Amino acid sequence: MRVSMDLELKDIPGQLLLALKPISDFKGNLISVVHHHEKKTPRGTIPVQVLFEVKPDHLDDLISDLEERGVRVVSMDEKRYLEHGAVILIGHIVHTDIQDTIDQIDNTGYAEVVDLNLSMPKINMPSSASLKIDAVSKKDLQAVVELLKSIAREKDLLVIEPIESQLRLMK
Repeated sequence: MRVSMDLELKDIPGQLLLALKPISDFKGNLISVVHHHEKKTPRGTIPVQVLFEVKPDHLDDLISDLEERGVRVVSMDEKRYLEHGAVILIGHIVHTDIQDTIDQIDNTGYAEVVDLNLSMPKINMPSSASLKIDAVSKKDLQAVVELLKSIAREKDLLVIEPIESQLRLMK
């Protein structure tokens, strides 16, 4: 699971290491750290934003460890999406309401469109779009691709799945 956590640290040397050590101890994969040393909180602490991946069953123990060390966890946002995929759509994408297509994927509760690149050569010509999709699991990623194929049939669009999934099918 991907976790974004806002922490507050005392303004003394060694506090950042103190906050990052539990992430390492619980086999977390650190993605980014933003240390706002110049922006003190009203309590005189230093705000730090940490983004990392960790197994869900380690998260509660990690938070307890941080609090035992005197690191204040101000907020946390769990990102459940661990599987990533991409598809290409070809057809009259804009005219068939790309926002509706994205909303149908996002409203599943298990997947979301995280990136869209659209190419529109001329007004009446078919366009193409690359959609990057994040999902909770491989099974959910495949389910959202099937949903997208259903949407594409209704809107007369062509769906091209990633080459990686085609290679897996051939093995």
